[in-house]
Amino acid sequence: MGMGSGIVLFVIGAIMAFALNVQVEWIDLNMVGYLLMGAGAVVFFISLILFFSRRRGGGQVDPVDRGIE
Repeated sequence: MGMGSGIVLFVIGAIMAFALNVQVEWIDLNMVGYLLMGAGAVVFFISLILFFSRRRGGGQVDPVDRGIE
């Protein structure tokens, strides 16, 4: 899951929480929307952190040849 899926989860959650006026007996759609918004925000920020941590540290080349001929 990347940044895009976090945004999609957040948008679907916002639609469920704020735009739907449907009452279902066995589930609270507003709470599900808030949970999806929270999960989307968490996924987005975790993928953002991982994205920037990958760009910062990699790319170091070992100057010693490991015997590949």
